[in-house]
Amino acid sequence: MTTGFILIVIGALCGGSFGLPSKFVRKDTPWETLWGPFFFCATVFLPLLAGPALVKNLFGICGSLPPGQWIGPVAFGLLWGLGSMTLGLSFAFVGLSLAYAINYGVQIAFGMIVPALIFTPGVFGTPKGAVMLGGAAVCILGVVVSGKAAWLKEQGGGTGQVPRDLSKGIAVAVLSGVLCACYALAFGFGGDVMQRASAAPFANPAWRASFVVTALALWGGSFSACGYCAYKLTANKTWHTLTGPGIFPVYVIALVMALLHDGAIACFGVGCPMLGTLGVSVGYAIFMSLAIFTGTINGFLTGEWRGAAPRAVNGIRSALAMLVAGVCILAYANAM
Repeated sequence: MTTGFILIVIGALCGGSFGLPSKFVRKDTPWETLWGPFFFCATVFLPLLAGPALVKNLFGICGSLPPGQWIGPVAFGLLWGLGSMTLGLSFAFVGLSLAYAINYGVQIAFGMIVPALIFTPGVFGTPKGAVMLGGAAVCILGVVVSGKAAWLKEQGGGTGQVPRDLSKGIAVAVLSGVLCACYALAFGFGGDVMQRASAAPFANPAWRASFVVTALALWGGSFSACGYCAYKLTANKTWHTLTGPGIFPVYVIALVMALLHDGAIACFGVGCPMLGTLGVSVGYAIFMSLAIFTGTINGFLTGEWRGAAPRAVNGIRSALAMLVAGVCILAYANAM
């Protein structure tokens, strides 16, 4: 269980940082010129490259699965891909701090409660379930406070006028949070896939078998995320930017983002089964809360909070403390 928790923490650090390199592309770089290569690397290239090295006979396992076993991870992976795509849009609208806070906060609610209701509904009538809900409530309160602090920061002089892109970005971030939470469901419905990967003749250990579900979810997400980027490249007539001058640094940044992104979900995929029967629900809440913490710190490091009012800065500090407290409560609930 300790190893699983450590992997969740490492994954959260990666997950809260994968958007950070996007801060270092040229300001005139079209959104789809960066995010198109990122999604291709994250959902197609890296799984095809690393999957066969991590899983014995990955493609044989996938080919042996009946539709009833693979359709859940792929379908929920497709919805997750839509969420990841809209999260990328919300970064551009409202910055790392607010986008992470809202997106991951919504994911805590959906990603913990919904899988628990589906797979272990009886837990909510127990003391363990009550502690789980209490920890989730503290995490969500921390998200609300962090969102309010980021809102105050964006208002600048405190006029009360909300910038148009901020309102639009908040709506996009909420939508992306609901859709991104489908990754937890993709993994929740992947139990049969992992059993097949672990059984003869494949005989993969459990931690390797989890990567089969990860690959299926990522490949499902490639249809939505890469498809949208292809649409944007066509609609904006920006295909030429993928081979234009100065594109090499963009590809490097996209690859680094993809490595952090896939590293996050790989650690989550391996760590969750080690947390026991509630690994998907509790592990997801811990993962998202720490990712918000990391994303907010990255927002500070890149100057998003420079010049913010003391009220906003104090608010975000209080929110981070709440998130840490919520994670501790959830970790205790999982150990009960």
